[in-house]
Amino acid sequence: MKKVILFLVLFVALFAKVDINNASIKELITLRGIGITKAKSIIEYRKKHKFKKVEDIINVKGIGKKTFEKNKNKIIVGDE
Repeated sequence: MKKVILFLVLFVALFAKVDINNASIKELITLRGIGITKAKSIIEYRKKHKFKKVEDIINVKGIGKKTFEKNKNKIIVGDE
């Protein structure tokens, strides 16, 4: 049973979309190349600037085109 639960958690982490307007640090660090520091930067950025499109994540200091390209299919922009 524990293996089934672990599998489901990993499956969700691999295929779930991350809403960069609302995600927690724990959710943001599931993205490739995003650690705690960059996750905090995303949260600080969105306090002042709502993300309107997924490409806006490039405006966050420390996140460039390569990181965006690795994650563009895993991120979404939701309402607040």
